[in-house]
Amino acid sequence: MQLNRRNFLKYSGGAVAGSILGIGPTVAEAEAAPLAIQYAKETTTICPYCAVGCGMIVHTRGNEMINVEGDPDHPINRGTLCSKGASIYQLRHNEKRITEPMYRAKGTKEWKKVSWDWTLDEVAKKIKATRDATFMTKNAKGQVVNRTDGIASVGSAALDNEECYLYQKLLRSWGLVYIEHQARI
Repeated sequence: MQLNRRNFLKYSGGAVAGSILGIGPTVAEAEAAPLAIQYAKETTTICPYCAVGCGMIVHTRGNEMINVEGDPDHPINRGTLCSKGASIYQLRHNEKRITEPMYRAKGTKEWKKVSWDWTLDEVAKKIKATRDATFMTKNAKGQVVNRTDGIASVGSAALDNEECYLYQKLLRSWGLVYIEHQARI
């Protein structure tokens, strides 16, 4: 087929005429269809995956997330999201998602559900035991150091500046010196 100016005008005119004559929803049908996010609460947040800090808009109805999209007003991503950020909705709406603490005792193969209180108490006991076992008041030169080399921390990209500040203060109060953040890795 030879595409010249005459054929181009003929075919493009036919396409425009076909779209005008009612292929697709009418204006009334398009206006009558409610938006999926209509009457939803809109909340801005930061993507929890990497250290870039892309802005997101999350739409919720009650306690249910119904939509996630990039924030067009955010200076970092300007409305775009990578494949991981765009999949946040599937992370929340997944029947295989674990929502309660699970514990596998030493030497067993089965995981069992445990309470949050028990889990937090166990984590606190292990942190305290490790800190007590590895705490140094003085180094080899006799200088006061008050630190532990037995615990390290890698922070999360989902934390904002204020949360990072508080987290840093907590870890320093325990005597940690090996503190890292995902943004630097």
